[in-house]
Amino acid sequence: MSRFLVRTILSSMLICLVGCSSGEMIKSYTRENTSLGYVKTVAVLPFEGGNTQRIREFAMTQMLTSGVFDVVDKGRVDIALQREVISPGAPIDTGTLKRLGRVLKVEAFIFGSVEQKIQSRGNARYPEVVMTLRLIDSETGTLLWQATGRGSGYSLSDRLFGLAPKDEFLVTMDLLRELIDTIE
Repeated sequence: MSRFLVRTILSSMLICLVGCSSGEMIKSYTRENTSLGYVKTVAVLPFEGGNTQRIREFAMTQMLTSGVFDVVDKGRVDIALQREVISPGAPIDTGTLKRLGRVLKVEAFIFGSVEQKIQSRGNARYPEVVMTLRLIDSETGTLLWQATGRGSGYSLSDRLFGLAPKDEFLVTMDLLRELIDTIE
């Protein structure tokens, strides 16, 4: 009987450890009665937040690999923004979105914001990334889809087994994939 009890306790602990992950949280919204099927090509605009140039490129890569949208080259997007005298992260009115949409031949734009931090628990340090992506129609300026999520390099099971936390790159890529996967 005691062997059975020990096995039960160990199995329960293992199930608990597997369930105690980094706790990535994703929330998404898609406009009701809207099919995103007409959106074939998007332009990914510069993201808001610190050190976001790389993350913009990661987002473009993730969209291409997932096959959800074709993506306009970032150089073309940046030139179009410069011609319109739009600073990265600045608000863009509907008229400007329409012009940019026609110039870049896109049906929609991806806007994004990112916040990156290094957190601590005890003597462990790990990255945490909070990100929001928005899909905006280029003709109407209407919000079609939005997803927000938090990714963390912290994992209780990793700590208990002495494993290193996920680095910032892996946390960011995992979070981007999960956000983009919410696009219907």
